[in-house]
Amino acid sequence: MARLEFRLPDIGEGVSEGEIVEWFVNVGDAVSEDDPMVEVMTDKATVTIGAPCDARVEALRFDVGETAKVGQIILTLEPAGESNVGSAQRSSRPPAAAVGDISDDLPGAGLFGEAHGATSSGNGHHEGRKSSVRPAIAAQRRALRTSPGGGPQIEYFQAKPLATPATRRLARDMDVDLRKVRPSGPDGRVTRDDVRAAVRMDMADDQPHAPLERREAIVGMRRKIAERMRHAKTTAAHFTFVEECDASRLVDLRDRLAPEAERRGIRLTFLPFIIRAVTEALQRHPVLNSAVDERTQEIVYKHYYNIGVATATDAGLVVPVVHHADRLRLFELASRIEELAEKAREGRLQPEDLRSSTFTVTSLGKQSGLLATPILNHPEVGILGVHRIKERPVVRDGSIVVGKVMLLSLSFDHRIVDGHVGAAFAYDVLDTLENPERLFYEYL
Repeated sequence: MARLEFRLPDIGEGVSEGEIVEWFVNVGDAVSEDDPMVEVMTDKATVTIGAPCDARVEALRFDVGETAKVGQIILTLEPAGESNVGSAQRSSRPPAAAVGDISDDLPGAGLFGEAHGATSSGNGHHEGRKSSVRPAIAAQRRALRTSPGGGPQIEYFQAKPLATPATRRLARDMDVDLRKVRPSGPDGRVTRDDVRAAVRMDMADDQPHAPLERREAIVGMRRKIAERMRHAKTTAAHFTFVEECDASRLVDLRDRLAPEAERRGIRLTFLPFIIRAVTEALQRHPVLNSAVDERTQEIVYKHYYNIGVATATDAGLVVPVVHHADRLRLFELASRIEELAEKAREGRLQPEDLRSSTFTVTSLGKQSGLLATPILNHPEVGILGVHRIKERPVVRDGSIVVGKVMLLSLSFDHRIVDGHVGAAFAYDVLDTLENPERLFYEYL
């Protein structure tokens, strides 16, 4: 039977490589056509790649956490029939990107504060074995899910413990699982003293031993977020500007318009108002709608307004983009945001839904705190952090009254944006949100 060498397909959008996030198959498994085999993270999105034909898995060539180039062999298959080989070689279509949920209202996000996998080289020498990282992670997660008494049961787990034959024999004699013994020997080797210590601890405590630490490989979206955040923080010269916004009139206007939006099948949140205020201010301050080209040392002014909405999900931070937000009326904005939310919940966000943002808005959600310093979505030069609206005392016409106050935290790239320019942009956004009627009625 001919061997089918399955190569990482060209996912498009200029993607040249992908990180192996999770294998859904092991060596020896039988798969049917389109069965999910592997999840791959690229710069654009996370995709799940299916089997090209009915086959049996012969070898996995990359471990979880390793990066494969487009065209590299990532696994080999034994097709169920020779006739499947041709079609399998032609198949390179990845399914839709899979990401976590996005909040319906102002989504709680974490652009505040954007690895280590297996040690193999990823050069194709993984014949006949499965990933050494995934089983350990899966076992750790199973331990957390099956904890007695409702609390998390955290236990040490080493997928392939190092030990001498004498130590392994002692462990068998004493009924000790070497994978759960914390090693103290050189290079992480389990010693006979480690085995005896594990037995003493079990005898001293009737409950299963719960160590103080748990390790999990940084892979997939979390690794991508870490790389982007580190690059943004170490490249741009951040400065943050914070001001209060009396959102009382904004709340009243949203409440008056919500029934009409509902009649049209739209859930109206504050986010469309905020995006409208941002796009208007960006047109008055074009440097805030620019990006830095590090290679040519140029400021690139954008004549389109694509607003990213930073969103915290179970899989990590994603930034769906409302393209050409300046062309959309208020209810159209609300509908587009709702559409992106639905696609995210169903795992249907495409790479084009995540690219080409020119400015980012991030909400801190219900646990917004008093102050935050958003990190830029590089290479953008500005980001707006929106805090929760709370009742606070405000002064109106010389009197103290209860108002609905929302804090705005804005960060800018000080290499490009001067302090007075950033402040002027912030006050333009604030002025629009405090007096929303004069702007938004014409966009209904």
